[in-house]
Amino acid sequence: MRRLFWIGVGAAVGILVVRKISRTAEAYSPKGLANSARGSAIGLLDSVRDFLEDARVAMAEHEVELTRALQEGTTEGGAHRAP
Repeated sequence: MRRLFWIGVGAAVGILVVRKISRTAEAYSPKGLANSARGSAIGLLDSVRDFLEDARVAMAEHEVELTRALQEGTTEGGAHRAP
């Protein structure tokens, strides 16, 4: 009975090792590397889009501040505009 138990444990461990090796080999295959590169490129593109959106929002807010300052006749330093 003990032998049968250890044979079962050995088979289970063997199956797990083979599955892990297969996954690793697939990740380093040309198809796996292409998928990884595509995922990285998509992530980079999303980061650039987020940055550009944040920059647009910041520019719009700053434009509102500048317009308000010009309408009030002052600049950030508190100096008045010449008439």
